[in-house]
Amino acid sequence: MLISALMTKPGRSALLADMDETTQWGTAEHLLARVSDALELSNFLFIKANSEDAADLPIPDPLPRPGSTEPELPTPEAHFAEGAEVADFFSRMNSL
Repeated sequence: MLISALMTKPGRSALLADMDETTQWGTAEHLLARVSDALELSNFLFIKANSEDAADLPIPDPLPRPGSTEPELPTPEAHFAEGAEVADFFSRMNSL
């Protein structure tokens, strides 16, 4: 009963962190990791779009979170637009 009560208290505790690894980080740490992952992905996409020698650049891995296992993400199939699709896109953007 006492342990159950201690586990529901707000804030961090050594007991809860020892029993559940996901509680080792607070909300701020999880948000900072999310922002870091988004920034790395943004930089990756910028380099990929603006560099001709970035064909073999690997997608950045997200920061590991406490208590989480690394997910097995499927590799998406690359799809490149045809010339007509690109021209149509820019013509629609020009007419806005």
